[in-house]
Order: sequence, then structure tokens, then C-alpha cells
Amino acid sequence: MVKSTFQNLNQEKKKRVTDALITEFSSYSLADAQVARIVKSSGIARGAFYKYFDDLTDAYDYVYQLAMKDIHAGLKPSKAFDVEFLYKTTADFVGKSEKSPYLALIKLHLSKNEAMLTHDFKQKAVRLKDLDVKTWSAMVLSHETIKLVLFDPDHKNIYLERFKHSLKLLDEEG
Repeated sequence: MVKSTFQNLNQEKKKRVTDALITEFSSYSLADAQVARIVKSSGIARGAFYKYFDDLTDAYDYVYQLAMKDIHAGLKPSKAFDVEFLYKTTADFVGKSEKSPYLALIKLHLSKNEAMLTHDFKQKAVRLKDLDVKTWSAMVLSHETIKLVLFDPDHKNIYLERFKHSLKLLDEEG
């Protein structure tokens, strides 16, 4: 968890550190990221990094959550299973991701870092275990569609249409 010393930094310094984190985690997987590059890029002392974050994983969690919050901004959840809403939300997420300064970070997360974050997987499992089958299926399909589109943008329309068709099939199942 991000420490209060980081939260209490002035905006300029916090932005410098955050920008350095985004650059590092957009260029290197969590396994290859280095505190040395982050502190050099942000102009802070190595000891300061550890006053702000417990470790690289803590810093990564901070910046990835920041990215998700930014990209999800304006995307409202729906309580009912709504094919058009789910399709539009996924397509909007992809569109925002493609134009986002976080695109490289997200792609590295999906291709390398996600599997390394076992604490995140455990939390996710607990959160998702009680979802109904239709909602869980739509969520899994949505995330897989996002991955496919981000890594194969030339076939974006094919993947999104397949996703929409799959949602319609789920909706018919009742």
C-alpha cells in the first residue's frame, strides 16, 4: 500500500515520481523493473522510494490502479445483464486504452505482470466466487476480448463482434 509520505507529497514531486513509475512499468516487466531507474528518472533518493512504497510491487500496484481508475472513469456498472451496455463498455474501455498514455503499461500487465501478482489473483478470486454464471461469463469474455484487441488491433472489429455475439448467446440462455 502506498505510504502516507507519498500521498502527502506536493503535486509536482508526486507527478515526477508517478511519471517515472509509468515510464518504468511501461518499458519493463515487474520482474525486470529497477528502483535505480525510477529514482534516477524522478530525481529522488533511493531511500525516499522506500519511504513512499514498500517495494516495487507496491509501486506497481499504485500506478496500475491509477491507470485503471483513469481508463474506467465514466464507465458506469450495470446491475442487469444488458448486451448493448456490456458491449459498449468493453468497446469504450478498448478505445480509451488505445489512446491512453497507459497502453504499454496495460499490455505489459496482461502479457507478463498479471501472472506475477498472486496477491491480486487471490483477492480477485474471493471477489468473483459468488458471481452468477452469466455475469462471470460476460466478465471473462470481456477481459479476453480486451486482451485480443490490444495485442491484435488489426482485427479489433472481428473480436468485438464475436464478443457481442457471445453476449447475445449468453442472454438467450437466460
